[in-house]
Amino acid sequence: MSRWSFLLPTRYFAISAVLLVVAGAGAGYAYWEGAHPQVTVLSIDGAPEGIVFIADPHVKPGNIEKVRKVIQTINELNPSIVLIGGDFLFGEEDNLSCQEIWSEIDAPVYAVLGNHDYHAGIDATSAIAKSIAVSRTDRDLLTYDMSGLFDETTNLASAAALEEALEAHGVMVQRNEYVMREVSGTPLLLVGVDDGWAGMADPPAVPATDAFSIYMIHEPECRADWDADLILSGHTHGGQFGGTALQFINDAGIMELSGYVRDSRVPVYITRGIGTSNLPWDLRIGATPEIVIINPASPVQ
Repeated sequence: MSRWSFLLPTRYFAISAVLLVVAGAGAGYAYWEGAHPQVTVLSIDGAPEGIVFIADPHVKPGNIEKVRKVIQTINELNPSIVLIGGDFLFGEEDNLSCQEIWSEIDAPVYAVLGNHDYHAGIDATSAIAKSIAVSRTDRDLLTYDMSGLFDETTNLASAAALEEALEAHGVMVQRNEYVMREVSGTPLLLVGVDDGWAGMADPPAVPATDAFSIYMIHEPECRADWDADLILSGHTHGGQFGGTALQFINDAGIMELSGYVRDSRVPVYITRGIGTSNLPWDLRIGATPEIVIINPASPVQ
């Protein structure tokens, strides 16, 4: 045997070992980041104190304890109201029994549904098709129409069963509805727009008011320039495996992934959400799970 025939396998083995270590470390970090949400504080003039916003929990048996820890953090923030921006379900699995977790929130809870809750556009191919189809819809304020996105993938029975399960555990689901209520002494108009990708978004007519107005819709690209003080969305997971490159794309305004949308007439905030879809584990890199609180009543630690 020549010297080279002995060294080459040894070198390949060493390189393979290093790659496995690096891959393992990367996966370990992604798992760690996915389990450690960040609290983001938004200071917004005129908004009620203590509004907490999350999205994309994708609740399943494998992440139920992580969601429970998120809820514990929410309760520690002393919220006046909690808003959830859709995608309660994970893939097409029946996770309705997991939704009882929301009864542990110590505040009124309002929510909209997301595309996973209708099983609409939940795999790579159909998600791309839905994204393209959105560009062909009418999102003008006066003629807004997302009905063209309704197709055979839109599972109305799934959404109805989820709504029943959520409301049984204290979550008030808004499907193209609004509510007026006082939150920490400030009038709030809260409008929940049903899911755009499912073709169900049909914003309600709302009364003229001086109340602080918030619209919730799951997919940020399905919004219109509603007469609102703030629009809240989720869906993007901040890119989920974003890192520096996707953050640059987001900050440059090329793609709306997370945070404030800078070129929007109406202020829009897109949360990175708290869970992940179509993966058995909640893995993230450069897109830390996020709990948003607007105008906290006391300093956030």
